[in-house]
Amino acid sequence: GILFNTGAGQHILKNPLIVNSIIDKAALRRTDVILEVGPGTGNLTVKMLEKVKKVIACEIDPRLVGELQKRVQGTCLANKLEIKVGDILKTDLPFFDACVANLPYQISSPFVFKLLLHRPFFRCAILMFQREFALRLVAKPGTKLYCRLSINTQLLARVDHLMKVGKNNFRPPPKVESSVVRIEPKNPPPPINFQEWDGLVRIAFVRKNKTLSAAFKSSAVEQLLDHNYRIHCSLHNTVGSLSIYYILLSVYCDLHTDFCESKKSTLKNLKCLKFFQKSYKEIPENFKIAEKIQTVLKDTGYSEKRARSMDIDDFIRLLHGFNSEGIHFS
Repeated sequence: GILFNTGAGQHILKNPLIVNSIIDKAALRRTDVILEVGPGTGNLTVKMLEKVKKVIACEIDPRLVGELQKRVQGTCLANKLEIKVGDILKTDLPFFDACVANLPYQISSPFVFKLLLHRPFFRCAILMFQREFALRLVAKPGTKLYCRLSINTQLLARVDHLMKVGKNNFRPPPKVESSVVRIEPKNPPPPINFQEWDGLVRIAFVRKNKTLSAAFKSSAVEQLLDHNYRIHCSLHNTVGSLSIYYILLSVYCDLHTDFCESKKSTLKNLKCLKFFQKSYKEIPENFKIAEKIQTVLKDTGYSEKRARSMDIDDFIRLLHGFNSEGIHFS
């Protein structure tokens, strides 16, 4: 038999009752195209092939690909199976209606977000995870396991814990308990720039028990937001020096010779300078991003709040507060 590489997350689901339960909870349809990641020897794959139009199985281990091919060879199921060999995290996802998988646990987090940012939308995903990871996905504000993973997943999807699966249902058994989770992407998705959102949430959850006022006092955070703020200003006609005024005045003078006798006289024309200053706002030389950050936190009422107890609506309001003041996270 095959020696399974447990370091690569190869734990084959052997209990047919669990296999059937997962398939029942997926509510598969005859017309479905199913994406499966880490099919192993095909215990789940074969059962799904009996119920759907097509299964696209993604496997990185050529030995297991061979086992899966042998299992369906010469049967009526063979032409309904497509096998993709390679690393799922490094390849584009195909079109599919649902994803059903006993995932290698070490790719859980990156794969979840690859799924949730995938377009076009899929109906649902039924996924096996390490128990603690699964509980983090569904954790609510104020609970011990609530984290960046929780709020990011719940922003983009409805997540439900379906069932616990003991380690003895696998061959070889893993060192941890497992759980099956259903993930249904929100369609349409929330009207939020996810990179902006994740930038804010990442800062808040680095130390989720700290107040936001303290979390945002990190020098690295201040440097990042100061850099982003200055870029934002330059892109939105807010600049840090008067040089841009003089460039524009020079151009204006070239186009309006009847308005001024020379460029030199125009540069001295205070009224003309004020005309351009209506469109351009100078960043003061003594500007400090730290003060602006703390003002936003105070004005939005989140200065003394902690990430561990804040929900999606709280972070949406906070992100809006920062963005409306020109502070961005991506």
